[in-house]
Amino acid sequence: MRRGWILQVILIGLVTGGIATAVAVIPNWLPRDASREEGRIVFVFWFVTAICIAIFALVSAVIVFSVLHFRAPADDDSDGPPIHGHTGLEIAWTAVPTGLVLAIAVVSAVVLAKNGDAGSNPLRVDVTAQQFAWSFKYPKQSNIVSGQLRLPLGRTVKLHLQSLDVIHSFWVPEFGQKQDAVPGLHPTLVITPDRLGTYPVVCTELCGLGHALMRTEAIVMRPADFDAWARQQGKALSGPPAQAGKAVFDSEGCGACHTLKAAGSTGKVGPDLDKLPAEAQQAGKPLEEFVRESIVNPNAYVAPGYPKNVMPPTFAQLPKPQLDALVQYLIQSSKGGS
Repeated sequence: MRRGWILQVILIGLVTGGIATAVAVIPNWLPRDASREEGRIVFVFWFVTAICIAIFALVSAVIVFSVLHFRAPADDDSDGPPIHGHTGLEIAWTAVPTGLVLAIAVVSAVVLAKNGDAGSNPLRVDVTAQQFAWSFKYPKQSNIVSGQLRLPLGRTVKLHLQSLDVIHSFWVPEFGQKQDAVPGLHPTLVITPDRLGTYPVVCTELCGLGHALMRTEAIVMRPADFDAWARQQGKALSGPPAQAGKAVFDSEGCGACHTLKAAGSTGKVGPDLDKLPAEAQQAGKPLEEFVRESIVNPNAYVAPGYPKNVMPPTFAQLPKPQLDALVQYLIQSSKGGS
């Protein structure tokens, strides 16, 4: 009889465990990992999930078996048999959970330590968060600044985060790691991308009315392509003003929001930059002053038909040579130059 009961418990456990496993695996809950750190995090996730499924299967099997075999009849109001405990069971259900919790803690601590180790020669990227945009500066690559996070495949990267206004939170789902950017603090985040592709960068901390718009892209490139991009950006920024300004315009993603014939951009989110002289005249300011102020303090004058707080003030953090080059490029382009 007892052997039959044990087989029934095992069968019920296998069925409930299979159902739980299917719920955990089939929907594909997690994004495809694109960094070594995310791979380790995924391992911890499935390690803990496997333990949870095993416990769920055991507990549900015992409950279902008990309901089927030891259910009291509807008219039975008698007391159950007195039970004084079982020392072996009490030791087991104390020792086993303790061991499982310790195993989870050890595995998590090892992964946390590895994910925080940047090694001896990481690529440094300074990440600036400000309502409502991200900017990325590469100190060892001629201080180039980009509105997109470009990373070489297989190289460890150490992000140095700062916020210029409120609390933001940096997250690329496929990289796994997430880090808050808090004003006055300078946290770091280690990422080692191991899959080529373009991934979304999002802010996961409610930071104001434009929170949903605080997005950009992380582009994982082959190392040779990354080096070529960095050299090209550095060369362009150190070249003639028109060339440098065009490089800043492209790297900052200005064309995604603005129309400018000289740059071949057709964005409609912000004002048409080909009409800058007319806008400056309407604002009653000299063209150069108007263009510079519109970049560093975009809410000082908002073109009719456009709301405030759409263009982020992050561009005020551009290095002065890049800002000057961008201003001159926009002036020349809006006047019909190239």
